[in-house]
Amino acid sequence: MKCIILLASPGAGKGTASDYIENKYNYKHISSGSLLRNEALKNKEIKSLIDNGKFVSDELVMDVLNKNIKKDNIILDGIPRNIKQAKLLDSLFEENNINLEKVIFIDIDREIAAKRVINRLTCEDCKKVYNKDLIDSKVCMICGGNLITREDDTKEVFEKRYDTYLKETKPLVDYYKDKLIRIYNDDTLESLYNNLDKEMR
Repeated sequence: MKCIILLASPGAGKGTASDYIENKYNYKHISSGSLLRNEALKNKEIKSLIDNGKFVSDELVMDVLNKNIKKDNIILDGIPRNIKQAKLLDSLFEENNINLEKVIFIDIDREIAAKRVINRLTCEDCKKVYNKDLIDSKVCMICGGNLITREDDTKEVFEKRYDTYLKETKPLVDYYKDKLIRIYNDDTLESLYNNLDKEMR
């Protein structure tokens, strides 16, 4: 069983890259956000933490992840978020005989990332993401759902999230230096896909 970890700042395109790899290369996409939201439906402790805007402990995140790992090759999006989670993840991989194949770091200029977040539109139904600069519609082209701007897609929230990323997540680039592949996403979507294809072959 193989695993790919995706590292990136807010707005860098982790979700887009994960979906592409999942659909083309047969990996199961595991997102920390969706994982915890699904678990909150049956776990009162996690629901309470999320509802009150508090962080779920690193140990609890790993426990939820462990319960959702089956026999599929997986791509992790949003896990790990910090060095402590990375060390817990090392142990989880060893226990489950999972081979960390590669760590893909999606690099992007901070201002470009901020602009993408501020211009982001998200489908209320299927969660497909669009950019206001690239689409002249309020309806999702995939499912017909309404396109909305999320409440947290603001410059102020982005700056706070980016500062947290620099402090907690960016150090993982050095932690995983032996497995790390750096991909730039300052250009077009096609360019991102081409760069991913080069590394996945």
